Amino acid sequence: MFSKVTGLLVILAAVMAAPEALYGSNGAIAADTLRGRVTGPSGGAVPGVEVVIPELSRRVRTSHDGRFTFVDLPPGRHTVVFRSPGYLPAREVVEIRGSAELDVQLSLGPFELEPVVVTGTPEPVEPIASVLPVATLNYERLRRQESVSIAHLLERVAGVRTLSTGMQVGKPVIRGLTGSRVLVAEGGLRLEDYAWSDEDGPSVDARLADRIEVVKGPASLMYGSDALGGVVNVIPEPLPEAGAGLPRATVELYGASNNREVGGLLRLRGSQGPLGWSAVVVGRSAGDLHTPAGELGNTGYGALNGQLAAGLRRHWGSIALRYTRYGGEFKLLEAEGPPPGEGMEGEEEEGPERKLSDDRVMLEGKLLAGTWRFETRAQWQRHWLQELADEPVGPGEPVVRGRETVQFDLLLNTFAADVLAHHRLGSAGRGTLGISGTFQDNDTRGPRPIVPDAQTRGIAVFGVERLNLGMISVLAGVRFDARALDASANAELGNPDTELDWSSASGDVGFLAEPIRGLALSVNLARGWRAPTLFELFARGPRIGEARYEVGRPDLQVERGTNLDLGLRWMLGPVLGSIEVYRNSIDNYVYLAPTGELRDGLRVYEHRQGDALLRGVEVTGEVQPLADLAVRAKFDAVEGTNRASGEPLPLMPPPRGTLEAEYQSSELPWVSRGYASFEVEKNWTQRRLSEFDFPTDGYVLLNLGAGLEKTYSRRTFRLDLRVTNLADAKYRSFLSRYKEFALNPGRNIVLRLGYDF
Repeated sequence: MFSKVTGLLVILAAVMAAPEALYGSNGAIAADTLRGRVTGPSGGAVPGVEVVIPELSRRVRTSHDGRFTFVDLPPGRHTVVFRSPGYLPAREVVEIRGSAELDVQLSLGPFELEPVVVTGTPEPVEPIASVLPVATLNYERLRRQESVSIAHLLERVAGVRTLSTGMQVGKPVIRGLTGSRVLVAEGGLRLEDYAWSDEDGPSVDARLADRIEVVKGPASLMYGSDALGGVVNVIPEPLPEAGAGLPRATVELYGASNNREVGGLLRLRGSQGPLGWSAVVVGRSAGDLHTPAGELGNTGYGALNGQLAAGLRRHWGSIALRYTRYGGEFKLLEAEGPPPGEGMEGEEEEGPERKLSDDRVMLEGKLLAGTWRFETRAQWQRHWLQELADEPVGPGEPVVRGRETVQFDLLLNTFAADVLAHHRLGSAGRGTLGISGTFQDNDTRGPRPIVPDAQTRGIAVFGVERLNLGMISVLAGVRFDARALDASANAELGNPDTELDWSSASGDVGFLAEPIRGLALSVNLARGWRAPTLFELFARGPRIGEARYEVGRPDLQVERGTNLDLGLRWMLGPVLGSIEVYRNSIDNYVYLAPTGELRDGLRVYEHRQGDALLRGVEVTGEVQPLADLAVRAKFDAVEGTNRASGEPLPLMPPPRGTLEAEYQSSELPWVSRGYASFEVEKNWTQRRLSEFDFPTDGYVLLNLGAGLEKTYSRRTFRLDLRVTNLADAKYRSFLSRYKEFALNPGRNIVLRLGYDF
């Protein structure tokens, strides 16, 4: 594995060194420059504005006089984005030949807007002009609502929920689909881990992200298997530009009352000539959760995450290298544990825990040649997961609390690479051609194998084109995947040597009409697929943290889904919003079903298949009644049905609605900016229950937020306060793993301090 990684890195480095040879030592392509100034409504300079060129991953901030400069830019047509809290974002497209000037005036406004999206599209486009249903969480929102679980942050997006294990572990649920049906990527490269297990979440820390983009619905066209329900793309921060000078630092400290959680972040950034670099460390430690009924034992965690990155930018393109680390120890509450509030003082915490570490090395290169932009990405990922539980004395004997033994030990090594060629279709369109490959090695260790040793290989080719025909935009593409799995014989699991092969074609065709500026109607038809996971095929053993015994089926077939999405979006003056209606039909849908048997004292569940149908609606709205006030609302509902039996699919989220009012101002005395928000969230009762489901009642939650920011010279101080479940409501989330035997957490007060210098 290491030799493969090393070989590709050498090849990629050679490719990225080629431009000097291609263009000659005198440089046929000149280093171009973009300069400009950003002002506010009154004409005064706006300092600290982010100025971003998404295609090139380039970013600078405006100086005290509102000016910005990009150097060593390749000539051509580029999208330039302007973002600053308290102002409406702006987007401009400029043609750069030699030196160019671009002055922009921003308008005040508290709208939560991202000017462009890049996931699943050949070029950056405005969200309202995206044929695909997409949503974005920006850096400001991620900073305010920090969590060790990226899935909990995504709940702000209509149509996205969380299958939660307390507050420390969460799995994104997009339009009723979760696990391996939702693909999580970082910088466009898929993350391969054990996120399909209920007690595991994506191994990525949101505090390392610049923003997160979500594609709702099948996205197999760009990402292949596992993107049947959607994609969560975590986009890392661009590296500092040339001229940033001495290292800049960011320090953050926070504390949470509910579980006595404390944490901090240290970020260093700098540049030297064309070389930019950054280093980030995020540490977290938390005790047991508290509910209105008392404490939940064995629900704490500790995590230490971070990233090192360096990159070189020249007029011919760029090359960047990143190392990312995610790891920690996560306690898991047992169904048979003591009731809340009845833990024994001074005793060691009881129950299972998960230990994991995830290490990733990513190398990315971009090469520009005329109207073509070539992008190469390669990643090696090492994911280790171990579960420990209390050790029994002997057969039929009680467990010894505090003396733990390893239940299972899994090691997954994955190598993945993409080569993309972005091109123009005259002045009317853009397209992307690509090839993608993966190699994965699963090593099952420990006393209790739950899946066999296995290797997985995959390769794919795809193409997607987007045409702009006046008021009409068309997106169309096709992809072909081939995937093979070789599983070794395992006597304990009862499986022989097994070889499985799958192939699939995916596609997408969509239309968007914008009859007037700010009003768009979209229709999108997407075809996606998913190969069964090792757990679904070969699992045969207990899941202690999940309180069940799981049995796989080696004869499971590939899932194939066809999704029709209809959308209406508007951004008309002080009013913006959207309505999305979808229908997702999935053949060979894999689900867990109880068998009625007991093994090792646990209920036995078996993986089965049946055709499924999911239908839903998502409505969002935002209005600005006053210059500094935004009122937001959203509603989402999904219905899932097993078409063979007519029964509801398990774990379908109940309908949900939220209403939020937020005040923001950049003209407060003594501070540069401040905000305050109040949110009401209503979750209805899920009445369509499968035999797998445990019923819960509906509930209402109240949340508060407030913060201020003070900038002086080049230093910025931030203070944020957030209160969730303000009324300390007693409730059980329908998607909580603890709902059968524990309430959800009660009131939580989070205080966060940040300082940039």
